[in-house]
Amino acid sequence: MNSETTIVPNGALVPKPRLSFWDILFMSFGFMGIQMGFALQNANASRILQTFGANVEELSWFWLVAPVTGMIVQPIIGHYSDRTWNRLGRRRPYFLAGAIMAAIGLILMPNASAFAAYLPALWVGAGMLMIMDASFNVAMEPFRALVADKLPTDQRTLGFSVQTLLIGVGAVLGSWLPYVLANWFGVEATAEAGIVPFNVILSFFIGAAILVGTIVWTVVTTKEYSPEEQIMYSGEPEEQESKGLADIFTDFAKMPKTMRQLGWVQFFSWFALFSMWVFTTPALAQHVWGLPPDDRSSAAFNEAGNYVGVIFGVYNLVSAIFAMMLPVIAAKIGRKRTHAICLTIGGIGLMSVYLVTNPEMKWLLNFSMIGVGIAWASILAMPYAILAGSIPAHKMGVYMGIFNFFITFPQIVNGIIGGPMVRFLYNDQAIWALVVAGAAMMLAALFVARVEDKDDVVASA
Repeated sequence: MNSETTIVPNGALVPKPRLSFWDILFMSFGFMGIQMGFALQNANASRILQTFGANVEELSWFWLVAPVTGMIVQPIIGHYSDRTWNRLGRRRPYFLAGAIMAAIGLILMPNASAFAAYLPALWVGAGMLMIMDASFNVAMEPFRALVADKLPTDQRTLGFSVQTLLIGVGAVLGSWLPYVLANWFGVEATAEAGIVPFNVILSFFIGAAILVGTIVWTVVTTKEYSPEEQIMYSGEPEEQESKGLADIFTDFAKMPKTMRQLGWVQFFSWFALFSMWVFTTPALAQHVWGLPPDDRSSAAFNEAGNYVGVIFGVYNLVSAIFAMMLPVIAAKIGRKRTHAICLTIGGIGLMSVYLVTNPEMKWLLNFSMIGVGIAWASILAMPYAILAGSIPAHKMGVYMGIFNFFITFPQIVNGIIGGPMVRFLYNDQAIWALVVAGAAMMLAALFVARVEDKDDVVASA
C-alpha cells in the first residue's frame, strides 16, 4: 500500500493531499522569525551575560534556563495543541502567543542594565533569557507537529528540509545583524563596562519585529486540517477521554522504539551544540584573540563577540543551502546514512577550530563552520523525518514535544558539568569545550546505525 494512503474507520481509502512548494514554505515561514531571535540569543547571550558580570565558568549555568524551560514547556504545549481547536486552528494559537512573549524578551534582555536600580542586571538578563526560551519553545514545538500534520510521508523530508532552509535564513540574519550594523552602518559597537553595545540592542529590537511579522504571515496563510479531517486522513479514531497532564507521562513510557533509539543520537548531537553556543565567544576571545578569561568589555573582546556572530551566520547559511540537498541525498543513500555522514563532518568542523590561533587566521573559522552547517541542517531535519513515520497521527504534537526531552536533557547535563569542566579540567581554556563537542558529534554519528527507520504506521479499521 502506498504510504500516503490511509484507512479510515469505514474502510474507505483517503489520501492525504500533497501540498505545493509555496504551501510548504508559507507553513513554516514563521520559523524563520523564531530562528532569527534564537540566533541573536545564541550568538550574543554569553557576551551579554559576561558584560553584566558573569564569569566564563558560570555561563553554562545561566544557559541552563534554556533546556529546562524547553523540557517543561514543549511536552505540555504538544499535549494541549493536540487537543486544541478554535478559530485559529490547532497549532497556530501557540505560534502567536509564543511570538509575542519572545519579542518582549528580545527587547528587554540587552536592556537589563536599565533595571539595575531594582535588581542586578545579571539577574534581569538571566530572567529575560528564561522568558525568551520558554516563549521560543511555545512557538517552535507546534511547527514540527504542523509539518507532520499536513504532509504525506513522501513529502515530509521536503517539509522538514524547507523548515531547515527557513531556520537557516533566519539564523543568518540574526547572527550577522550586530556585525552588519556596526561595520556597514556605523552603529556604535562598544560601550562602557556593564552596558551592552547599541549595535546588539538594535539587533534585538529588529529581531523582535521580524519574529512577530513572520509568525503572523504563517497564521494568515496556512489552513490547518480540522479534527474530522485529521481522523479521515489518519484512519485513527477519536482519542479517549484525557487524564490531563498525566497523559504525558503515559505517552512518555509508551514512546515508539524509533524515538528511544534516536534519543542517543540526539543526546550527543545536542551536548555538542550546547557547548558550541555557550563557549564559542570565550573560546575565540582566549584562543584566537589571546585575551585573558576575565576580559569582558575591551574592544578586542567585542570584536571577538561580533565575529562569533559572523561565523554562526556562516554555519546557518550553509545549513540553509544544504537543507535543500538533503531530500535528494536521503533518497539515494537513505536518511540514516545521510545523517551519520553529516554528523561526522560537523564533528570534524568543530574540532578544527583548535587549529586557528590568532586574529589574522580568523577567516579559517568559516571553513570550520561549513562542517558545522552541514551537521546542523541534518540535525534539524533528519531525526524528525525519521521519527514522524513511527508516531500515531493523533499523538503527533505530544510526541514531538516529548522528543524535545532528548534535546533538552543533554543540554541540562552540559549546563551542569560544562562550566566546571572548563574551570577545573580545561584550566579555563574554553577551546577544549569545542574540541570535546566535536568528538561528541562524531559519537552521535555512530549511534545512528542503531535507529530503525520506517514509514507511517497505518491505522487499521
